[in-house]
Parts: sequence; C-alpha cells; structure tokens
Amino acid sequence: MNTAIEQSTGYDVATIMGGLYGDGIIGLKGAFDRGWVEQVGEDIEALFQEALKRPGGALGRGPNRYYVEIHPERLRGFVDLVTHPWVVAVCESVLGPDYRVVEIGFDVPGPGAMNQPWHRDFPSPAETLTERRLNSLAFNLTTVDVSEDMGPFEIALGTQWDTDDDFDHGMFPPPEYSNRYLERAVRRTPRMGDISARSALTIHRGTANRSDRSRPTLVLGVDAPCARNADRHDLQISRAYAETLPDEVKKHMTYRLVDELEPIVQLHTIEGLVMGVM
Repeated sequence: MNTAIEQSTGYDVATIMGGLYGDGIIGLKGAFDRGWVEQVGEDIEALFQEALKRPGGALGRGPNRYYVEIHPERLRGFVDLVTHPWVVAVCESVLGPDYRVVEIGFDVPGPGAMNQPWHRDFPSPAETLTERRLNSLAFNLTTVDVSEDMGPFEIALGTQWDTDDDFDHGMFPPPEYSNRYLERAVRRTPRMGDISARSALTIHRGTANRSDRSRPTLVLGVDAPCARNADRHDLQISRAYAETLPDEVKKHMTYRLVDELEPIVQLHTIEGLVMGVM
C-alpha cells in the first residue's frame, strides 16, 4: 500500500530511505530544466561577486574555494526548489513532516582549487551516533555540467555512521583513514538540472579543479525538529518577502523575520578546509 508521501509526491519512500541510510547520498536526474538552472547560476554569480567585496561575506574553504550563505529572497527559484516534489518527499521520508529549512547558500570551487581533506560538515549528533538516525540533510544542485577536471564532489559511501572519537573537531578523520575512504569513494559529475540529497555526516571532499572554469553548487540545508543546525546559520527573510511566501513554505523554515535584510557575515573559517592538499 502506498504511503501518504508516495501518494502526494510520486516518489518511493523505501528507495529514499534505503539510499540515505545506505550509501548516504541519492540523486534525481533532470529535476529542473536548464533554463531554470541558468537563472540560478546568474543569481549565484551576482551574489558571489557581492560577497567577495564585503568583509566576512565569503568563507574561504581552501585555495580559490569559497562558501557563501545567502538570503532566500535573493535567489529566484527558491520556492521552486523547496517545493519540488522530490525534495519534499526526501525531507518528509527522512526528517518527518515537521522538517525545517535552516540554510541556503553555495559553494564555488574555482580554477586552482585543491583537494580538500576528507571531512564531514559537523560533528555527529547523538541521534546518529547512538540512535542510528539521520536528523539533517544537505541538498546540492550544480549550475554547470560537471566534468572530471572541474573538481568533482567525492563521497565515501556509507561513512555517515562512522564514529568520530578521534576526528579533529569531530569533523576531520586522521590521515591514516584515507585508504578506507578511497576504497569507498565515488565521484559525482552531475549535469545542470540534477539534484542530490546526502547526509552531511558522510565523509566527503571537494577534489582539485584543474579546469579553467568554476563549479558553483547550490546548497540547501534541512533539519528534523530535534536538530540544532539552525544555530550555525542566520536564515533571514524580510517582512515584505514573507507576505509573498506560501504558508506551506514558511512553516518548513526556521528564519529570522527582519524589516530589511542584513548582511550575512560568515562567522568562522573551518581551519582544516583552508589548507588544500595535493
């Protein structure tokens, strides 16, 4: 018998759960048309140039590699993204009906970006380490067709369950674990319109960009009600924008309502990611 999620979205819950609890990453090819993605790419480029000019606007994550958090209303297509049936199905299947969007931003690995060290995006919470339950997800959407020389994202499948007792800051495993990750590693070369969802706890890295092009990637962070990743971010929406958002979207966001948008200052650099490796 189909679940309510399957009936409303058309996507299979077992497939979603099996992928995220197994490999730690799943994807949907051709979720968005190329014209829509091109528009997202234009917005990202404009916001990136703004962020580079503003002190604290872009977070360095290695040589010529940056992360920028943004305001949802500065991104055309934000509502299209968060209401896509596959995104909704993944969030509800894994995080429950009261999931919350807590982060929107983008990564830009430019030409010359080096291999990042293997890492997870934050220390594992007790829900994952002891209860074996995922309570957060990261969605990624590339704005370009990714080729092997553009520094593809690399992920060590199944490592979202690894303990982190000896990880530096709970995020960076010792170098001697590298062979294990290489044995499990899969490189992702998505095309414009493809979208993926992953546990940010699955060990991963950006690889060296040996091309002459940047590889911008949109990032959407989503939490279950018990997660606290919103504490690391400052998702703002203006009162005027809030009036335009469907209630169904607002109820799935953890945000700060403001009269006017305030600049988002990237509060910290992740030391282990600042130093690229050959």
